[in-house]
Formats: sequence, C-alpha cells, structure tokens
Amino acid sequence: MITAKNIHKYYNTLHVLKGVDLNIKPGEVVSIVGASGAGKTTLLQILGTLDKASKKEESSLIINQTDVFKLKDKALAKFRNEHIGFIFQFHQLMPEFTAVENVCLPAFIKGTSKKDAEKRALELLDFLGLKDRYNHKPNELSGGEQQRVAVARALINSPKVVFADEPSGNLDSESAENLHNLFFKLRDEFGQTIVLVTHNEDLANMADRKLTMVDGNIVTA
Repeated sequence: MITAKNIHKYYNTLHVLKGVDLNIKPGEVVSIVGASGAGKTTLLQILGTLDKASKKEESSLIINQTDVFKLKDKALAKFRNEHIGFIFQFHQLMPEFTAVENVCLPAFIKGTSKKDAEKRALELLDFLGLKDRYNHKPNELSGGEQQRVAVARALINSPKVVFADEPSGNLDSESAENLHNLFFKLRDEFGQTIVLVTHNEDLANMADRKLTMVDGNIVTA
C-alpha cells in the first residue's frame, strides 16, 4: 500500500529525515514511535502528502500504486482527498459547523452530492456511536466525541490509508482506550491501512508493527 524510498527532509541546514525507507502492507496497522524531534510527524506529513520531501535522487513515494512525487499540485490535492484520511490530535473541526457538516466537508470537496454525503456521514456517525450528536457543534461535544467526529470525517471518502498524528494525545484515559480499540475495529470493518504516530505505548504496542525513529531514520521495523 505504501512504499517510501530514500525520503529526506531539510529545514534550511537542519537534516530532519535522513533517507527513510518504509514499506506498509494493505490493511496493516503500523505505529511510529520515538523521542520528540526524531522526525515522526515530519515523516507522517510527507507520507500523507501534506508536506513535500526535499528532492533527492532515487527518492520515491508510492501510495496505492501511484507515485505521488510525480503528481502536480492539483492532481496531488485530488489524490489526497480521495485516497487519504487524516486524524489530528486537536481534531481540527470547524467550530461553526455541526458534526454532520464537519464530516461532510471532504465529500463536498470531492464533488459528492449533498444527499449522498449526508447519508454516508450519518452512517459513519451511527457506527461511531454518535447517533444523538448529529446536529451538535464541536463546543457541545466532549473531547472523545469530537475525536470520533474527526474519525468519521477522515473516513467519509472511503480512503485507502488513514494517517493519525497523536490521535489520543488530548483525550482522557477512557476516551483514549476507546479510540485505540476503534482503530482496529475500523481496519476490520473497512479494510483501511492505518499509520499512527504516537507517544502512547499502549496504542503503539497494539499495532501490527511498531517502528521506532531515532535521529531522522527508522531503526527498528
């Protein structure tokens, strides 16, 4: 599902990623751990096409059989919208929109009709236990509920890959445990490949495979 070769990232003279190689199979749940500053989030953002790698010879990133480094900006944005879902630590929900409206946003960007987008959004919110929260805005939801809305939004376009950056880092222990179990339920239900950056050892150890980053590279796989 994901094959990355020789991924580098520089910020001025700071060499953050130092030739990362990575292969992730379809339907695999992979956690990425490491100390702060090891390059975890930078790698996740590049894998998710939110950031660009520094150009190096023989670098490539293949996602679902597409070489994303070769895509122009417009085509890359379309690919990201249709094939990749994101879950962030702080939810990134739009405060003026209801749960349903927040979930629908990526589908609207894709061009899905309002009727079809809302139908799918309601199905996902039901699946995630938010049947009674359709019309609540983020400030009317608990932290765990907000994160589940963010999960539904990540899933609305049925992406092949879901990337999550410290997804339980802002949750209480019960909500975090529920979210951790949810990732595996999602994989089993929808078949997504899931890549998680986390400091939470419980979540990291639940994954099919745990990768450790040290000083800009993966040292265990």
